[in-house]
Amino acid sequence: MHNATGSMKTMKLYDQVERIYNELLALGIDEEAPLSVEDLTPFDQYHYHGTEAVDYAAGKLDARDGTHLLEVGSGIGGPARHMAASTNCRITALELQPDLNETARGLTARCGLDTNISHLNGDVLDGGMVGKDFDGLMSFLVFLHIPDRTNLLKVCHGALKPSGNVFIEDITKLREPTTAQWSDLREKVLCSYLPTLDEYVAQLEAAGFVDVEAEDMSASWNAFTSERFAAFQERRPRNIEIHGEAVTDGLEDFYGTVSGLYDEGVLGGIRIWGRKP
Repeated sequence: MHNATGSMKTMKLYDQVERIYNELLALGIDEEAPLSVEDLTPFDQYHYHGTEAVDYAAGKLDARDGTHLLEVGSGIGGPARHMAASTNCRITALELQPDLNETARGLTARCGLDTNISHLNGDVLDGGMVGKDFDGLMSFLVFLHIPDRTNLLKVCHGALKPSGNVFIEDITKLREPTTAQWSDLREKVLCSYLPTLDEYVAQLEAAGFVDVEAEDMSASWNAFTSERFAAFQERRPRNIEIHGEAVTDGLEDFYGTVSGLYDEGVLGGIRIWGRKP
């Protein structure tokens, strides 16, 4: 990604990741206790529609016992843990930010899934995954942070074995943002490049993927982000009690900004998949 990892913290979803421990403590689960994947899923899915989206990806990737997948931008490990637990596949979970990666590693170990999941701290653009012959590659709302799509998709293509599958969920552009909206996208969402759905399809095909298909998620994600923002506002007193006012304010601003960009018709969403020949 070739950004200083510190700059990622301007996106409040990625700041203070230890807040997941606050949520667990509020449930009476201390920092050393064993965990189930179900304990974590209300808190560790940073993308839209949670485990439902991960299950959909598992079907498109044919994830199962014996499959080895690469996840690009694995966050604190939520999608990887859910998919590994539900399919018994193996996952290499690559995450740029060291604190997210270490949090993910600890939570995965507490779930007893560290034999299925290998957490790695690194930048996908460095090319270290090329030639690894993964059966599939997935990414949930991460590519929006990486404007160099040519190199990104080239690396993704190179990481897969022949006939390997790719599955991506990402935001798209419905209309050109205003200057103020671009400022919010760059500073609060860490997004400096927005393709349209058609451009996204063309980029995967140009990278060498075939059988590329896409599903427009714009209406669904608009509703999801609106409901998420409203629910977070409604629970503000509880959130302040658990996380403090600064963390609550930062997340509320982030959720509100994203919801507004969908409501204003700037952002759309896409599920896109294909395979390497």
